[in-house]
Amino acid sequence: MTTADHPAVVSTGFAAWLSSDAFKGVDLGVDVVERTRKAYADFPPQTRAEVYVADLDGEVIGWGARDGAPNYISDLWVHPDHQGKGAGKALLLHICDLIRSEGHDKATLHTQANNTGGIRLYERCGFVIVWRGMEHSKSMGIDLEKVHLEKLLDA
Repeated sequence: MTTADHPAVVSTGFAAWLSSDAFKGVDLGVDVVERTRKAYADFPPQTRAEVYVADLDGEVIGWGARDGAPNYISDLWVHPDHQGKGAGKALLLHICDLIRSEGHDKATLHTQANNTGGIRLYERCGFVIVWRGMEHSKSMGIDLEKVHLEKLLDA
């Protein structure tokens, strides 16, 4: 991610978050939406994460990040206009290849338990759910049911 990518990373991530099916039945009050919007705006200039962008004809359409543990995929976002066309899968598999090339035997990620679209993608790419429970979302400021997923990586 370059500095020039920052506005597109913010708008793509927030648009994907807003359109997600992960929050059906969750009361996303104005304060939660505003905290989340601010978290997306703060992310690019403040992050120390490794961020990978997917672009189409020079336009950022998605991005993924590794933050925390070296085998942890902290973010995967594709703009709603481009979902279901392979960008998310390409980003996810690219990040898994990088993790594998660094000698790690598994990749991990966490998502909301109701994120059926995301979970379907992760499972199609070889991830399995290894934990389900309640966790606090720092960026949203609320407790959510989450799942942790893992993928064993071939040597």
